[in-house]
Amino acid sequence: MTVFGGQENYAQAMIDEFKQAGVSPKDVFAQSFNKNDILYWINHEPQFGRQAVYLDDIDPTVSPPLPRIPLEELRDLRRAGVRIIAPPIFALLAVDANDRIVPSQYALDTKNTGFDIITWSFERADLRKGAGPAGFYYLFDPDSRAVKRDGDMYKALDALAQQVRIRGIFSDWPATVTYYANCMGLE
Repeated sequence: MTVFGGQENYAQAMIDEFKQAGVSPKDVFAQSFNKNDILYWINHEPQFGRQAVYLDDIDPTVSPPLPRIPLEELRDLRRAGVRIIAPPIFALLAVDANDRIVPSQYALDTKNTGFDIITWSFERADLRKGAGPAGFYYLFDPDSRAVKRDGDMYKALDALAQQVRIRGIFSDWPATVTYYANCMGLE
């Protein structure tokens, strides 16, 4: 970050670009995996910080694993003014004893702490052999009990929209998400 003179200068430079381009803060969802960027925007650029998205980098597949954000830290983030958090899909879903896709405890904790949730990323893998071999985004169903084929992701999408009540979802190919949202009358 020596080009910008430090992380805070980098965070400010991004917001300055939006300002210089005349972009309204209500149209910006500045996002970062760096908690300090989010807190910087909240404290120094509150119009942009209001919709800043803290990208949750939970990843149990790396060594050492990057764990979910503990409940007390979620509460601290919310008290600090963070309003939107964005965990990956697998962190928000689970499969219950009846092989139904349901909100994970982490999703429930995050919602109960008062966050809006945006998640990522939909349609990243071939699911013809189920969720188990599909990789990172499908870790919520490692045994392919609920997701056995591509179309079963509508169940996951429905759980995210209706039960977790996500605010939005990143998608590489948004046709499925758009189709679902149109059918369900969502924006």
